[in-house]
Amino acid sequence: MKRTTLVRMGSTALLTLGLALTFATPANSVPVSSDMSEIQTALQRDLGLTPQQAQARSQQEKVAWSKDKTLRIALGSDFAGSRFDAASGKLVVDVADASRVAEVTSSGALARVVEHSEADLNAAATRLAQGSAGMPKSVTGWRVDAASNAVVVSVYGNDASAASWAKGLGADVSFEHVTARPQTYWDLIGGQAIRTSSGSRCSLGFNARSGSTRYVITAGHCTNIGGTWSGSGGTIGSTGSGSSFPTNDYGRINVSSSSAVQTGLVDRYSSGSDVRVTGSSAVGNGAAVCRSGSTTGWHCGTVNSTNATVCYSQGCVYQTFRTNVCAEPGDSGGSLVSSPSGSTVQAQGMTSGGSGNCSSGGTTYFQKVNEALSAYGLSLVTG
Repeated sequence: MKRTTLVRMGSTALLTLGLALTFATPANSVPVSSDMSEIQTALQRDLGLTPQQAQARSQQEKVAWSKDKTLRIALGSDFAGSRFDAASGKLVVDVADASRVAEVTSSGALARVVEHSEADLNAAATRLAQGSAGMPKSVTGWRVDAASNAVVVSVYGNDASAASWAKGLGADVSFEHVTARPQTYWDLIGGQAIRTSSGSRCSLGFNARSGSTRYVITAGHCTNIGGTWSGSGGTIGSTGSGSSFPTNDYGRINVSSSSAVQTGLVDRYSSGSDVRVTGSSAVGNGAAVCRSGSTTGWHCGTVNSTNATVCYSQGCVYQTFRTNVCAEPGDSGGSLVSSPSGSTVQAQGMTSGGSGNCSSGGTTYFQKVNEALSAYGLSLVTG
């Protein structure tokens, strides 16, 4: 299996959802457009879908994720994971007890009997995190993989010590060998470029507030740099008392400039009108998502793990989204969004790092935005 080189993405690249997203325009401009053709074109490009297929997928995912919420509760400890299956257009639900299959199929979802429950897999991933201090340098990350019903550890080269490390922690895992080491990307406004006085460039993730205090949320490996940040229109402000990297990869920038206006918009660059974020309801495995960044613009793909650990040279970041959306250096901190209902855009996360590029494709990891909002006690700016 090819190994991707993870890097911190410093610039903002906006995501192009292949779903029915609502378009928004900047302040003092024309009203929001309801034309979905440009987003469907982006899905056609990045997921190989026609506009009609993109619209159909949006409706299928809406139904699937509604079933997912109900079945997770009903199955309890027998729930072993779920994912949207694009081929069938249905939700696939794994169960650890064969007697629960009928319960799943009667809801209209597909069922698969597996060995490990989701709780078991999450526990194994937690054991790896707790033992990360003794982790071999060859380990580049791990993830809960719904498709294989396993915790998959990524290993650079053929280092046998990774297996010994996992076994010593009592973690039942599988391994994949990668051919490149992850590295962080450096280089701000939903997907637009932000620069610090040190000369580094990143991408803005989302706007947020705590009362009357305003913040920009972006990648922690960007805010760790410190200094004064500016965007295309001038000074934004300085890094506040909040920057978490590694372990997490989020940070906040104080918006002190009176000329900086907060919006809930995410830039789609050449793909058309901006999209307006209306909330932050999280999606699951198999969901279509789009990313915005200042280096590569707007790109789409799907989520293949909602609990993935990625390990950079600076340390590991836990419980990220792992996707097949491409990104490149300078995209760090940029916005990841989805449109699970087909009519509203939901903030999902900020670009952390990944491997590959937007010419040949790659793997990208995203810090979940709700974790950052909760940690700082912030409210997402929408509209």
